[in-house]
Amino acid sequence: MQFLSEEFVANLSKFNLRAKLIVEGFIVGLHKSPYHGFSVEFSDHRQYNPGDNIGNLDWKVYAKTNRYYIKRYEEETNLKAYIVVDHSASMGFSGNGESKLEYAKALSSALAYLMISQQDAVGLLTFSEKISNYIPPRSVRSYLNQIYSTLYNLKPESKTNTAEVLHNLAERIKKRGLIILISDLLDDPDKILSGLQHFRHHKHEVILFHLQDAKEIDFDYKNETEFIDSETGEKIVVNPWQIRKDYQKTMNENQDYLKTRCHQSYIEYYPINTKTPFDEALLQFLNKRSKMM
Repeated sequence: MQFLSEEFVANLSKFNLRAKLIVEGFIVGLHKSPYHGFSVEFSDHRQYNPGDNIGNLDWKVYAKTNRYYIKRYEEETNLKAYIVVDHSASMGFSGNGESKLEYAKALSSALAYLMISQQDAVGLLTFSEKISNYIPPRSVRSYLNQIYSTLYNLKPESKTNTAEVLHNLAERIKKRGLIILISDLLDDPDKILSGLQHFRHHKHEVILFHLQDAKEIDFDYKNETEFIDSETGEKIVVNPWQIRKDYQKTMNENQDYLKTRCHQSYIEYYPINTKTPFDEALLQFLNKRSKMM
């Protein structure tokens, strides 16, 4: 996939997508942990770093190697992040350029690269009416190939059933982590919010990227136009200038509603006009997020 230019990768390396809420698992200096490095379940060792709790030094290993190693426990594994991508038929819409789905693929690719680069575990879930792909989180760089391959082969298809997918995933994930949903949100907003709140109930951190095509926002069609619902096949012929004002009012109200409800539920909501290059949109997001830390 040709989404990641060398210049963009270099810019990405300046940022860390840190979890703002307490998560189960951390990298020292990056993520908080409610366990502070303590668990009854031993996992492995890592080399001692200044400032580490010397109570966790493994003296048996020191006796054998003459080197200091810290006992690592299960909860000290990396942050687990899940990138959730909508590829329902409406995501295939393109006004004057790449589709919302192609934009979502690019955004997902960059996020996966960023998190694995900072040694966090990242997984991928794709869906339309149901879950189509599920790749559990891992932090191995070679894992990116599997994620990129899955994204590359993703096609817009079927209807949307966002809420059921979100509830399904929320029940599947046992440890608190980071959920990133990328979607055009053309579904019942209250049902979507219910699914996202399910994650918050389980103490996950949630980021929502709301993708909209410029044509969907501006509705700048000049002549009588036939519109076809990509998910139901329903057709309607209208004079755009007659309904543009009411259409834009409804779109703005829907976005304001989502923004307000997300804020109330401590969900980060980021609307994106796909006219904005994905790398620019992502770097703006990371810049804004870093100032909030």
